[in-house]
Amino acid sequence: MYPRSSVSSSSSCTFAVLVSSGLDRGSKGQISTFSSFISTVNQKKEAAENRSSPTHLVFPNIKNVRDLPPICLDVRQKQRISTEASSSEMKAPVLPEPVLPNQPKTIKDFQEDTEKAKLSGDWKAVHDFYLTTFDCFPELNAAFKKDATTSFNTIEDSGINAKFVNAVYDALLNTPQDIQKTVLKGIINSLLREWKGPRTKDDLRAYFILLQNPQFNNTSTYVIYAHLLRQIATLVEADHHFLVHWFKKLSQKRFKQLVERLLQFISLRLFPAKPEEFPPITKCSWWIPSASKVLSLLNTANSLVHPPLIPYTDFYNSTLDHIDLMEEYHTWQSFGNSHRFSFCQYPFVISIAAKKIIIQRDSEQQMISIARQSLVDKVSRRQRPDMNMLFLNMKVRRTHLVSDSLDELTRKRADLKKKLKVTFVGEAGLDMGGLTKEWFLLLIRQIFHPDYGMFTYHKDSHCHWFSSFKCDNYSEFRLVGILMGLAVYNSITLDIRFPPCCYKKLLSPPIIPSDQNTPVGICSVTTDDLCQIMPELAHGLSELLSYEGNVEEDFYSTFQVFQEEFGIIKSYNLKPGGDKIPVTNQNRKEYVQLYVDFLLNKSIYKQFAAFYYGFHSVCASNALMLLRPEEVEILVCGSPELDMHALQRSTQYDGYAKTDLTIRYFWDVVLGFPLDLQKKLLHFTTGSDRVPVGGMADLNFKISKNETSTNWLPVAHTCFNQLCLPPYKSKKDLKQKLIIGISNSEGFGLE
Repeated sequence: MYPRSSVSSSSSCTFAVLVSSGLDRGSKGQISTFSSFISTVNQKKEAAENRSSPTHLVFPNIKNVRDLPPICLDVRQKQRISTEASSSEMKAPVLPEPVLPNQPKTIKDFQEDTEKAKLSGDWKAVHDFYLTTFDCFPELNAAFKKDATTSFNTIEDSGINAKFVNAVYDALLNTPQDIQKTVLKGIINSLLREWKGPRTKDDLRAYFILLQNPQFNNTSTYVIYAHLLRQIATLVEADHHFLVHWFKKLSQKRFKQLVERLLQFISLRLFPAKPEEFPPITKCSWWIPSASKVLSLLNTANSLVHPPLIPYTDFYNSTLDHIDLMEEYHTWQSFGNSHRFSFCQYPFVISIAAKKIIIQRDSEQQMISIARQSLVDKVSRRQRPDMNMLFLNMKVRRTHLVSDSLDELTRKRADLKKKLKVTFVGEAGLDMGGLTKEWFLLLIRQIFHPDYGMFTYHKDSHCHWFSSFKCDNYSEFRLVGILMGLAVYNSITLDIRFPPCCYKKLLSPPIIPSDQNTPVGICSVTTDDLCQIMPELAHGLSELLSYEGNVEEDFYSTFQVFQEEFGIIKSYNLKPGGDKIPVTNQNRKEYVQLYVDFLLNKSIYKQFAAFYYGFHSVCASNALMLLRPEEVEILVCGSPELDMHALQRSTQYDGYAKTDLTIRYFWDVVLGFPLDLQKKLLHFTTGSDRVPVGGMADLNFKISKNETSTNWLPVAHTCFNQLCLPPYKSKKDLKQKLIIGISNSEGFGLE
């Protein structure tokens, strides 16, 4: 592992020395050494010292710069610093912009110069442009600012000519080596210059431009890149705010390049292919924290755009799957978001597979701790230990499945964090995992059946939502929450279809509040959330918002809504006196927001609160703070992404060999199925059409030979993810029987 350090840790060596040690060891074929440039730097340094300004060419010591917690909208942090609440030294007042040098070159001029240079071999004009442009921050602004006379002090417009920046960088890597070295020399000069106090917006623009330099893909430039990242990471939050909003205006291609470059930088610093390329880890322990902080700015920018520029999974760094994740977790638990760095401060870079490992190991440690305490208590009372005390033992009757399960879980509330074992009364057999899975499957099917009345199934969105019917006891909603918690805790994938906002509510807040009067399961909701459940209603509300006529006269609505409960129509005011407040063009946004909030929060508050407390009674762990709502859904229900080739590679056989003709027929047929039939096959054999977090290999899928007539259909043991396949003699016969079996599996062919 790497030494721990905060972003603002001081470096024990000057930037010039680091550049010398990093770039002089660059591999052949990459950018050549900078020994000649370093000597020039040293000469300038000596001249500066003679003028009694020794800091002019030495990278500033930023030991005392305040380290900010990670900026990430979807991370539930232990500490938060808002711009409004910032101390005076953190706020960045608007400073007068310096007068910029004259830069008459346009994008057309630059492109013409580049084409001429390619034809003639004379690169002087292009070299002079790069030399001047990258010499200092003012020159960068002079070259790329859309209008040198305008301040551009707003978050909405960086004032940068993005097309010109892209053209200059796209051409850079195809220029001679001396031009590329000139650019890096100018960047080093800029970063070496002394800077203190608040930054101007021109400084922020320069950072924004430099960060997009494609030269930083090359490991020989990492020393320079690291210092650029540190300067950006240690800016005050108000400056970060500007950068975040400028980042979100980048094209998808450029944004993705920035993210990939930072992820690669972190990976190669953790596991360098050539360790001698970089300075000793003890002297650059701030590299990874700096890169992670800048990456968090990009993640925040991505979350502000709807839809996001790139999927949240593009921020995952799979390299982190190979480090000591529990050390990272325990460091974060102990030190929070300050003092010592941990990747858990930036959970968006940790893959769902890695997060599952953290949650599982944290769960196992809790299980072991609780089981050990039970054993100690038994021994201290001089009672004979019983192995059953180490488990959460569920004894239920099939005929009274819901009531027995509810009674057992209520009685054994203290044992919820022990390993789950299920016994069906009157049936012999040990639970090796199959009975547990069967218990989950049967219980979920019964609870979510429309006749049971707890949940409403919406055909348009293919998902369930909480019934708003009022009742005296919400304990069965708590049972569903416990079931979901036990599924995550025991690594069981459930066949549940809740909309995404359910998981957002489940993490609101991610840890049960200590004050019991604090509302839980309440989150900000929009018509987009409603559309995932009731698309027709959401569309109607959107139409209301965009209606160009007179809303009050044409719709004749008030701030009152109606719901049918057990055949009785009941009315609810969205605000005090709502039945007397007409909906108008002026207040329709408020009406829609209150209506959506009523449907998704207020009308089901007691039901969802019981569900919330049930889930968290099992999964109460700080590890939940690492998860996005989408990731909780994947942990509970699995991933919808199917890879049947991966399933083929990991399948086990009983009575068959993978080279047998029947098996070859089977895979030819399955791999040729459309996606909907592949999902039906998975549901037929496993009870769910989704894949566990660990992928198809985690299914432990098995095909067994069924020594019966080939007139029979295939049979599945969903509790063991097992398909029993008769030895069909032809591919046509196998395909026909398999499609019939998987398409008519409800109440048939399942055991």
